[in-house]
Amino acid sequence: MFSMIMKFMRDNNVLPRISDTEKQALEAGTVWIDGQIFSGNPDFRNILEEPYNQLSAEEQAFMDGPTEELCRMIDSYQITTTRKVPDDVLDYIKQQGFMGLLIPKQYGGKEFSTLAISSIMAKVNAYCPTAGTFVVIPNSLGAAELLKHYGTEAQKDDYLPKLASGEYVPCFGLTELTAGSDAASIKAEGVVFKDSDGATKIRMNFRKRYITLAPAANLISLAFQMHDPDNLLGKGEYPGITVIMLHKGTPGLTNGDHHLPIGMSFYNGPIIGEDVIASPEQIIGGPEYAGQGWRMLMEQLAGGRAVSLPAGAIGGMKLVAAATGAYSMIRHQFGIQIGLMEGVQEKVARIAAFAYIFEGARVYSCSALDNGQQPPVISALLKSSSTDYGQRSLIDGMDVFSGAGVMQGPGNILGGGYSSAPVSITVEGANIMTRTLITFGQGATRCHPYALPLVKAVEDNDATAFRQRLLGWLWHTVSNFFRSKVRGLTRGFSAGSPEPGEVATYYRRLAWASSRFALLADLALYLIGSKLKAKGSLGGRFADALTWQVLAISALRRFKAEGNKPEDLPILKYSCEFALAQVQDAFEGIHANFDAPVVGWWLRGPSSWFLRLNPLSRGPSDDLIPETAGAIQELNDQYRRLTDGIAPFDENKPGMGRLMKAFRLHSEALPVMAKIQQAQKARKLPRGLSFEVVDEALAANVISAEEATKMRATNAAAMAAIEVDVFSAEDYFQDA
Repeated sequence: MFSMIMKFMRDNNVLPRISDTEKQALEAGTVWIDGQIFSGNPDFRNILEEPYNQLSAEEQAFMDGPTEELCRMIDSYQITTTRKVPDDVLDYIKQQGFMGLLIPKQYGGKEFSTLAISSIMAKVNAYCPTAGTFVVIPNSLGAAELLKHYGTEAQKDDYLPKLASGEYVPCFGLTELTAGSDAASIKAEGVVFKDSDGATKIRMNFRKRYITLAPAANLISLAFQMHDPDNLLGKGEYPGITVIMLHKGTPGLTNGDHHLPIGMSFYNGPIIGEDVIASPEQIIGGPEYAGQGWRMLMEQLAGGRAVSLPAGAIGGMKLVAAATGAYSMIRHQFGIQIGLMEGVQEKVARIAAFAYIFEGARVYSCSALDNGQQPPVISALLKSSSTDYGQRSLIDGMDVFSGAGVMQGPGNILGGGYSSAPVSITVEGANIMTRTLITFGQGATRCHPYALPLVKAVEDNDATAFRQRLLGWLWHTVSNFFRSKVRGLTRGFSAGSPEPGEVATYYRRLAWASSRFALLADLALYLIGSKLKAKGSLGGRFADALTWQVLAISALRRFKAEGNKPEDLPILKYSCEFALAQVQDAFEGIHANFDAPVVGWWLRGPSSWFLRLNPLSRGPSDDLIPETAGAIQELNDQYRRLTDGIAPFDENKPGMGRLMKAFRLHSEALPVMAKIQQAQKARKLPRGLSFEVVDEALAANVISAEEATKMRATNAAAMAAIEVDVFSAEDYFQDA
């Protein structure tokens, strides 16, 4: 009977078919906490034991020393306007080893942890993304990373020391005119042949675009389709995608031209090759690795997507939080600080929560990578969600800054990041594709406890394995059906919680969400099956549900790791309620759009009604907003923790420096303001802002002369911080 069922499923495409490239992607990396969510019954005690690391003493010293010194050297506005990173900045990056953070020490590198590399990227990128690319690209997917894992010993000995020292500036050539997010469809071709001396060579023709650091690079790692018509390398006529290293100046190779990226322009451009001749020894890993390029890329992207782009986005979120919280308290309108207005508080609270939840996800996922995990699904969802919500955080920040946000110049803090945000959303797999195809499309097969083993059993025509997997899957579905009903009726109380107190409700509701998610995933796999790949909108909703469960777990893990600080409880509550509300929205979308006979009717009708009647969350309550916003509106230990990782700004410089000076003086003047406000309530002083009645307060002996001086200095600093740049006609109009 099971043989007949297996034959029927194979012949009728009940299960998704897996191509060779998909198989390599699915087999890359590991399943982490995403597998717990797909199980429908996550073990939160086990999850809370997952590492949440800190930097080593050596790594922290590098963060506090060379990294902050690099930021002090950078004039971000100058780089933005000239589009050029100064030579002294590049020399410092090379001399201090910023290009060799991941390279082993035996080759002259720093051999830092993934968490440290991510933290350094976040700090530098928050200061200046253009300069940051010279740190990010050498330490992400490219020559050093691939050589470290796949290079021959001779290649490692030759290239890694020169990459660590910055003698080689690398870039990675993948994207083409017709191959963007669909990187496996690249057309770049390399044909293997014997030259007149009888030596085996590769003749290459290609046209790459969007390649970061291409204009400055002198070592290019390039992906191409290999064609070996005479099977000279012994890998067949079409070995497949291969990665080779090419040196600048090779005949036929052209790089040096620039694209002009939106916003804070960085070094990016095309790479063109016309009859470029290379040796098979230049293949990363040597001739033996011909055709292994796609596997190499998938294995490194399995965890790599969780590092560089999330680091930049989350570093940006912390900068927005630091700036917006400060600005909201030194800017006054209608006689009060704008940060005390409910509409502004709503924006500031959301900014604070995004910074909290995503920093937790960054540290948690990097710790997993350092612990040997390589979770491709978590990496994909973290990349897409962090860059998406990094942009949303910037939009909220721009709303709070208002006019000061849209006037460009050295004093503008958020404008560059705001205009550049679309870049990170489009690269390393556009977020549209990542959300609608990869996160659930790959996750449903890779992370499900039975899906991939069942597909393999069908492909292998193994009836015994098929029977075991199918029966296991059916029991899994039945268990989650009853589990989700019981947890729904008890609002998760039946699941229990590993932590007591006010956080227990979030563990319970996440357990409830997981059981519902697992059940819905099973129904989608059963009833939509091989058509699921084409259902991008439905897959995107599943991806949202998975993403926000992971992010809520990350926030809870951070809260636990940082000692369950009572002052962080409001921001944790806001984060979890926001996350659970996104999961609820995703579930409602899945129910409303589940296109399958009978079950689809039930989900769209009666089940949807129950779903809305008993929601996971309706979002953060208004009562949570003032406390959550307040976490970044006072210059105290909590503010410093939530914005930790942002390089200090010189208070004598425009932009963030002037703002932080004003915020510091404001915080120091709070006791004086309290005296004035108390006197105003007692009608000893006229109404108005504290700064406006300083003379009267001094005359009435409410404050001392020293305190009056402090108030005047605080007000002057605030006025300087909220001012915008003014240009003369000569400076404004630039002749071509």
